[in-house]
Amino acid sequence: MALNAVWIGFFLIAFITACVRWALGDADIFQQLLTAMFDGARSGFEISLGLAGIMALWLGLMKIGEKAGMVQGLARLAQPLLRRLFPEVPAGHPAQGAMTLNISANLLGLDNAATPLGLTAMQELQTLNREAPGTASNAQIMFVVMNTAGLTLIPTSVIAIRQSVALQQHVGAGFNAADIFLPTLIVTFIGLLTGVLAVAVAQRLPLWRARLLLPVLAVGGLLLGGVALLARLPAEQAARIAGTTGAAIILAIVALFLLTGLWRRINVYDAFIEGARQGFDVAVQIVPYLVAILVAIAVFRASGGMDAILAVLGHIVAALGLDTDFLPALPVGLMKVLSGAGARGLMIDVLQTYGVDSFVGRLASIIQGSTETTFYVLAVYFGSVGVQHTRHALVCALLADAVGLVAAIVVGYAMLR
Repeated sequence: MALNAVWIGFFLIAFITACVRWALGDADIFQQLLTAMFDGARSGFEISLGLAGIMALWLGLMKIGEKAGMVQGLARLAQPLLRRLFPEVPAGHPAQGAMTLNISANLLGLDNAATPLGLTAMQELQTLNREAPGTASNAQIMFVVMNTAGLTLIPTSVIAIRQSVALQQHVGAGFNAADIFLPTLIVTFIGLLTGVLAVAVAQRLPLWRARLLLPVLAVGGLLLGGVALLARLPAEQAARIAGTTGAAIILAIVALFLLTGLWRRINVYDAFIEGARQGFDVAVQIVPYLVAILVAIAVFRASGGMDAILAVLGHIVAALGLDTDFLPALPVGLMKVLSGAGARGLMIDVLQTYGVDSFVGRLASIIQGSTETTFYVLAVYFGSVGVQHTRHALVCALLADAVGLVAAIVVGYAMLR
């Protein structure tokens, strides 16, 4: 119901805004909206088409890992944490292994690997879904919200963009594009914690027990220490280490799957083909859901709805007498909820306009690196299993986005000013 209301709202707000702009003399606004609709539809299909190959690859490899027993092994390792977050998922179920791989890929910033692994987890969770047809289960909601909360530990792409812009602007030798590591990690953790707690409250999960909190705090401390060490390195070296580590871990897992399959005398090639067929079917199933959400977002953006929201927020902040230095970075956070590519473009514009080493430039980079494209993730993940009724997923995800955005601003003022 929530996605239905939001989807209709995008179109209605866009049409009303377009009517106002047309009345004010913008004769081309309706043509721009029509063009945006067609562009959004084409973009949704192209993304799904490109995802088909990746899905075929990763689901093929996952099928090998499943038949070799490796996915179940990963599930056993993650069981102490996952069984408290996902109590309806039985111990050792393949969904636990797929979720572990997805979360690991997200932490390492490997989007191409994280998405198909996440869709695999959704397929496995769907086998346990006892809700009405087309309705999300508790486990699916928790998993999707965790993905929308922005799990990335090392924002390698943002660092690379900052370094590139710094070279264009001839920034001094003391510039460190990796100085956003620690603030980004803190904001990511706050957003993720908010999302998990929001879902836990809605589902009445007892997450306050020491058996759960102590391991989470211990892992969080280790992650903070690792990122703090990377933040001391030169930007290019830190980004290289982060990227190499992530790629090496994923390739090592693939090699382990293949070698274990051979050792257990599994027909590895046949298992891969079986999984790849499933991957292609999933990619095709996503097309209508992705087209629907991307068309709505494209029309909303083209109408000027986003600009109107920013103008209102600017007036409110100024009326409250608060510092407005952060406002130029705010569109990145609002756009990221709708479009990753759009938010990236806005971030680059901020870096080029205000300077890559400015407060606003670094704040925009933190926001870009610590947030996720919520509506895209909801459409793709739930669309892959035919879920239309997402229950409290959207509300929890948007709450995590809002808290994460506020946290980014607060952390930015605390650490970057």
